Amino acid sequence: MTIQSTPVFNIAILGCGKVAHLHAQAIKNLGNARLAGVWSRSEETANTFAKQYNTKAYEKIDELIRKENIKLAVVCTPHPFHVKPTIEAANAGAHILVEKPLASTLEDCDKMIAACKHSGVKLGVVSQRRWYEPVKRVKNAIVAGKIGKPVFGTVNMLGWRDKAYYDSDPWRGTWRMEGGGVLVNQAPHQLDILLWYMGEIDEVYAIWKNLNHPYIEVEDTALALIKFKSGAIGNIVVSNSQKPGIYGKVQVHGENGASVGVQTDGGAMFIAGMSGIAEPPVNDLWSIPGEEHLLKKWQTQDTQFFEKIDATVYFMERQIEDFLTAIYQEKQPLVTGTEGRKTVELFTAIYRSNRDNLPVKFPLKPEENGDMDGRLR
Repeated sequence: MTIQSTPVFNIAILGCGKVAHLHAQAIKNLGNARLAGVWSRSEETANTFAKQYNTKAYEKIDELIRKENIKLAVVCTPHPFHVKPTIEAANAGAHILVEKPLASTLEDCDKMIAACKHSGVKLGVVSQRRWYEPVKRVKNAIVAGKIGKPVFGTVNMLGWRDKAYYDSDPWRGTWRMEGGGVLVNQAPHQLDILLWYMGEIDEVYAIWKNLNHPYIEVEDTALALIKFKSGAIGNIVVSNSQKPGIYGKVQVHGENGASVGVQTDGGAMFIAGMSGIAEPPVNDLWSIPGEEHLLKKWQTQDTQFFEKIDATVYFMERQIEDFLTAIYQEKQPLVTGTEGRKTVELFTAIYRSNRDNLPVKFPLKPEENGDMDGRLR
């Protein structure tokens, strides 16, 4: 939705790494938004970023929020460091949009959600692929009952990350600094979409491995079986171990035998701030009776649209736009903090299931045993 009649919102970026540049460009492209200031854990990084985007760098988050009358703070720090700037910005009165995932642990998720609730501000999580037309097309078909009750949902994401990728930032590939591997960094978009389509989870049984990345601590591959509360089942296969990067797909099969699906990523997997999007997102499966012929038409339309936009920024714009609309209309954004916690809950269950070699029942609460939910075995 375009919100041209709304006032201009002052926005801050907290954390000035690679993905922050995409947000800065998206904010610049929105007519009702202004990048009013930035903060980073590194003063030098903040100053360099601020100079590039003609804004101000601050050493303290609360000072930035109050002096610049910030309405929305976008948190772009590495995953385990989302909690501190989120709480500080929320306490200062800003609404918060956090880069995916919401956090690397459920404990941090709950602290962030509680802080925003206490301050009466909105909390959202970046999941811009929900605005892809073929992703929305699948959701609309499910809501309209065109496949009947969803009974089987799958995520398949096979890609590649090389040593240069992990060497590009000191926090990559470590438990304490990144929080995990393919589950925490590459898969959250597809996991979020699966949950958006399929609903609440009852139980997960899973395993993860590091197959061919001996120079990192974290997993490069994970598999999971899911029981949903609706009675449906699901399957997740995600990996960073296939050269040179193949695809990311989410597919849903219905009780009436019809199936719908979307390839969210194709060709080499997208790396924020390091690469472009190789192939357009398209519906790759559509067997709804009477609509099968639409698949090629949609693929052509979506490809032509993709060629006209900068997809790395365009869908960031749509999510920020949605959040500003939520602020202005005093409603919830499409992807809330609670929705973001569900993705963290899912990959947490995978880590715990691997550790205990047992199914994990939902809902999950934070653990206090210090092993990061089975990551530090």
